[in-house]
Amino acid sequence: MSYAPAPGLPVVDAMTPPVLVLRGPVTPDGVSGPSDALRALLDGGGAGGVVVCDVGGLGPPGLAAVNLLARLQLLARRTGGRIRLRDPDPALCSLLDLVGLGFEVEGQPAQREPAPSVEEAVEPGDPAV
Repeated sequence: MSYAPAPGLPVVDAMTPPVLVLRGPVTPDGVSGPSDALRALLDGGGAGGVVVCDVGGLGPPGLAAVNLLARLQLLARRTGGRIRLRDPDPALCSLLDLVGLGFEVEGQPAQREPAPSVEEAVEPGDPAV
């Protein structure tokens, strides 16, 4: 049995991750609401376990925002997913880097560590550092 191919491009479902919009101001005890919302989005089976957190409305960055994002990232990783930040304030990115939390940001390529077996070349006569 044969049939004629359909004209045009094949129909493909786009895999767009769900979006969790975070609003400020963030308080130290205001973690349960966003955590429950993230858990629901991850249980819904998003695009590969990725949830985009829109942090543009968080307001001025502070330790409460860092605490919230760290807890959301921990929850996502425990359930086999991950979060990606959308529209972060540059000061928030600097603060997250300062405390050692690396987040994937939309529109920026992921930075990865070099492979452990790769060594830098050393020229003869270079002083040891």
